[in-house]
Amino acid sequence: MKSIQAPSVTVPIRMVRQLLDRLDGHHQLARDCIKRAGIAPALLDQDSARVTVEQFAFFYRTLAVELDDETPGLFSRPLRAGTLKFLCLGMLDAANLRVALYRYCWFFRLVLDDLHFEMGEEDGLTRIMLVENADFGCHRTLILELMLMLVQGIASWMIERKLFFARVDLSYPTPDHAREYINMYAGPARFDQARTALYIEPSFMNAPIRQDKASLSAFLRKAPMDWIHVSVSERVMTHRVRDLLEAALGKPQGVEDVARALHISPRTLARRLAAEGTHFQAVKDALRRDVAIARISRTEVPIGTIGADLGFDDPTAFNRAFKQWTGTPPGSYRRTLAPPATLERSDVSGLREGR
Repeated sequence: MKSIQAPSVTVPIRMVRQLLDRLDGHHQLARDCIKRAGIAPALLDQDSARVTVEQFAFFYRTLAVELDDETPGLFSRPLRAGTLKFLCLGMLDAANLRVALYRYCWFFRLVLDDLHFEMGEEDGLTRIMLVENADFGCHRTLILELMLMLVQGIASWMIERKLFFARVDLSYPTPDHAREYINMYAGPARFDQARTALYIEPSFMNAPIRQDKASLSAFLRKAPMDWIHVSVSERVMTHRVRDLLEAALGKPQGVEDVARALHISPRTLARRLAAEGTHFQAVKDALRRDVAIARISRTEVPIGTIGADLGFDDPTAFNRAFKQWTGTPPGSYRRTLAPPATLERSDVSGLREGR
């Protein structure tokens, strides 16, 4: 399975901010980890701000190392370094994904008190249900999101292909960031459901495990990189449009050009995007926003040049658009400190080493 390494993927600042809020007794440490990840602290106060997937993953891994907790601050007791490694080791020799996920569910029954997973069958689909045994308060949505993405990430890696879901049921009201779910889960999300669960088609459950111990180390080093964002261009029109726009970034690309490349009419394209809750200009703006954030925060290229590369002839127009996208001017994203290439004490973290 291809890893998510594209520099044009971002996540909302709320994920950083809520992790910070969860760590009541470690605020200074968490803020230090934010700086080490190259995230400007001022962005924490901007509801519309975003960070790159790499920045969030580095922030998460740094917290995991410093706190010796691979789910930093999420639960009443920590998951010590090496937990994720041993989870994966116990799944690698499974006959297929069904057996591997059965072991996954039982593993969390052993190591976590606050929640566990239950595997069952419903309407011809395999259901992986998340059962809450504790009150997570205002951080409940984030915790459920991350734990479901963990299932998705590990399972997709195990079978070396993208795991699609028939649906994703969430037992909470539609959040303000619901539009992000198309990039979070490889399946349609439904809110206000009786349970929180992933539903998987039988064809995936019989897929053989294609990973081994040799590939585990690389997977752990990038965690949680490969499961906090999904790209399912084979199924989702939004992602196919984004991929085409990114391939021709900087060139004039209108809805007619993209529709022609997809061999459909502009009207059909608009209808299919609308069915996914978006439209052509929104997809185009999200791509330009993410590329701009990545380049501004990781390079020293002048902001005006970045805007020009994205098709803005006038720097003022780029500044205005960027502020509309993120709530802050582009200069707020210019990093002041590059994240280190490796983490300190990386040899003690199961999120860094698979040895």
